[in-house]
Amino acid sequence: MTNITLSIDDDVYTKMRKYSEVRWSDFVRKLIKKRIEELEMLDKSADKESILTMLASENVLKKDWNNKKDGAWNGV
Repeated sequence: MTNITLSIDDDVYTKMRKYSEVRWSDFVRKLIKKRIEELEMLDKSADKESILTMLASENVLKKDWNNKKDGAWNGV
């Protein structure tokens, strides 16, 4: 398995530490995998531009990130 380094704001890190029961590496790994699957579906689509816009929209990204519990990502 390959390792990557991720930089985050100090205030985000402080908030993450508050929820130490969340396995943040697993959370990010699942989120990346989900986004790749969506992008691969995009590659197969005839209407790539509109789908890419949807995937990159700020509202979609906020929805993905703002889940309260890591358990919500078990099915991702």
